[in-house]
Amino acid sequence: MRLFGQTSESSLEPAPPGEGVDIPIRSEEIVMVRDPYSQVAEQFRRLRNSIQALNSDGASRTVMMTSSIRGEGKTVATLNLAIALAELPQMRVLVLDVDHLSPQVENYLGLPRRQGLTEVLQGRLPLDQSIRNTAIERMDVMGAGSAPLNPADILNVDRIRSVLNALKRRYDYVLIDAPAALSTNSPSVLGSLADGIILVVRLGSTPKPLVEEAYQSLENLGGNILGTCLTDGSLPDSGR
Repeated sequence: MRLFGQTSESSLEPAPPGEGVDIPIRSEEIVMVRDPYSQVAEQFRRLRNSIQALNSDGASRTVMMTSSIRGEGKTVATLNLAIALAELPQMRVLVLDVDHLSPQVENYLGLPRRQGLTEVLQGRLPLDQSIRNTAIERMDVMGAGSAPLNPADILNVDRIRSVLNALKRRYDYVLIDAPAALSTNSPSVLGSLADGIILVVRLGSTPKPLVEEAYQSLENLGGNILGTCLTDGSLPDSGR
């Protein structure tokens, strides 16, 4: 785990242009790539369809993915949902990693850690240089970047709103991979800026009171909770 105040990531460099295009996604958890015809992949497509149904005017949207506690599969869910969205013709998607406590987006995609959101918010990296292509056509990512010395650097509402608005002008959907809601107050702040929130819950693992606490914490600060994404469920593959 990386904690605020650590300086080990201060040596991160900007990503070379096009670095991620030729890096294949090998993680077994990314079922939209590993097993795109599975029932689990179909569930992510259903989640995609539900989100689109809520967006009747087709406007660009920011959707924050979070969980009550760590280890519920929110990053895996975020990436699979992003790929499901990018399957649609002309749909452009960006995955934004704001989980500075445990950034995992680049890791699951097989990408080296580079400068990202922290440097953008600090004014040390232009937005264009922070956006990275991936092996998935029309799906880009922005990594978390360095662990900030001052948590206020990534909780400046005006700066974050400005970045999100700029990204919405470029992408149809911006999926925000946020920290667990009960681990830090940043998801509540970010949730109030996002157009919607999806709460990821691991079946048979997450205590119900913690799910309720996370839900209320997000909602009390103005978060628009669209629903939940249940992970680790058992599905009989009746389609085969």
